[in-house]
Amino acid sequence: MRTHPVSTLACMLLLGTLLATVTSATPRGTRTKDVPANVVSAMEASARGASPKESLQVSTATIHDFKVVTIDGATKSLGDFKGRTLLIVNTASRCGFTPQYESLEALYGKYRERGFEVLAFPANDFMGQEPGTNEEIQTFCSTRFHTTFPLFAKLSVKGKHMAPLYQYLTKDSPFPGAIPWNFTKFLVGPDGQVAARFAPNVDPRSPKVTAAIERLLPAAH
Repeated sequence: MRTHPVSTLACMLLLGTLLATVTSATPRGTRTKDVPANVVSAMEASARGASPKESLQVSTATIHDFKVVTIDGATKSLGDFKGRTLLIVNTASRCGFTPQYESLEALYGKYRERGFEVLAFPANDFMGQEPGTNEEIQTFCSTRFHTTFPLFAKLSVKGKHMAPLYQYLTKDSPFPGAIPWNFTKFLVGPDGQVAARFAPNVDPRSPKVTAAIERLLPAAH
């Protein structure tokens, strides 16, 4: 069967456009070579804009109903964060997106006084990229990235050992869906409701994230 030259040219142009889109959507300095191709596809789809679940079956629970364990082993109620805007992130120390710790800390420093918190939950669910103990993770974050935002004990964000918090986020929140990789981000309003979700390859300091945060925070004085 002969290939129509116009159709071939159109396909080549379309492929070039798609490759350019993927490249531009990945923050400078971020490595995706350790991310499976199907996961990259999922991240790109998510980066184009997650939409809230429209089902009438959305859970009446909020983030404030959950208890978690801090990196030091203490039980912590997320209800203690009522009235504050939260960015919940599953993190890892050996991931191509690990440099986002720097962006998370910068975001925390910029908005903390206006009622903003970053809550980091280390997880070893993707290619063993968070193998350390809680103590090792804490040391890594504080010495490598000088983090000051709250760190929590390692948990699982998928599978049969998925933490209750992530069961809610991925199944019952307004933005459901499996966690595709490390550094998936959920933005939570002062009322405990999930307001937005961002893909792993969306940098915390990107305009789309900061604009969403600004909408939930009180006006700066």
